[in-house]
Amino acid sequence: MTDAAVQAVRSNTEGMVHVPSGTFRMGSDKHYAEEAPSHRVSVDAFWIDTAPVTNRQFRAFVEATGYVTFAEIAPDPADYPGALPHMLRAGSLMFNPPTHPVDLRDWSQWWSFKFGATWRKPYGSGSSLKGLDDHPVIHVAYRDAQAYAAWVGKSLPTEAEWEFAAWGGREGAEFAWGDELMPEGRHMANIWQGNFPNENTREDGWARTSPVRAFPPNGYGLYDMIGNVWEWTTDFWSVRHQADAPKACCVPQNPRGGPEAESYDQRQPAIRIPRKVLKGGSHLCAPSYCRRYRPAARHTEPVDTSTSHVGFRCVVRA
Repeated sequence: MTDAAVQAVRSNTEGMVHVPSGTFRMGSDKHYAEEAPSHRVSVDAFWIDTAPVTNRQFRAFVEATGYVTFAEIAPDPADYPGALPHMLRAGSLMFNPPTHPVDLRDWSQWWSFKFGATWRKPYGSGSSLKGLDDHPVIHVAYRDAQAYAAWVGKSLPTEAEWEFAAWGGREGAEFAWGDELMPEGRHMANIWQGNFPNENTREDGWARTSPVRAFPPNGYGLYDMIGNVWEWTTDFWSVRHQADAPKACCVPQNPRGGPEAESYDQRQPAIRIPRKVLKGGSHLCAPSYCRRYRPAARHTEPVDTSTSHVGFRCVVRA
């Protein structure tokens, strides 16, 4: 890298943490099938935002550019063959807790498409961002996160970069901070307490998102890598990781995920919408339902989908 390039990187890394290059075991063989197999990968050094992008930061981007998010635009019927006409309106997916226990196999019991829900109106029409400036921006689709990243001269992280950063310099424990979910009774991340999805005891102080930096940082000084909101990565979704290379000399360097074609949802062959990998879990992850509040955990999200529990952060590659 030339001196000019180094200077350009340094001038754009305020509010970021430098993560050194390294090799680690990505994934897990002890949890969900999509996290396996655990395998060795290497990543080059990079800078990463200390916290998810906030409503305050995203507002500055929108005010400067006039950008309109995916959730604020009515869907094109041509993109969704068979869709009910009355559903082709602008909006986003929102968590709506039921008032009683429900079948945990049926996510429609707590998720609904809310017309008018956007990053500006996180709980739907009539809501606002009052008091939420320092909360992570939500209701952002993949292209929205990409647009913000480009505006600030950054990129979205790969899955490997994100997971390596989430470990904070340690590896192999159950959680990013150790083997106990609540060491000495301390809440380490914004996740769900109580019986999901109808009972949230809010023992950690938050029913939905929390201000970034409300919980302890990891070993690299990064906040909210676990819980609060899921975060977009650039990798296309794959149902499993690649196994270790047969030779120790051939550890994948800066992997970028699988091909786009393999990310499509096979259950909807008529709709070929790419899916990306989300990382980190969210405030809806509960020990009784979704134990994805771990660095190795991963989830799938179509690029056209925004929700009330997905955000993002950016990287600058050194």
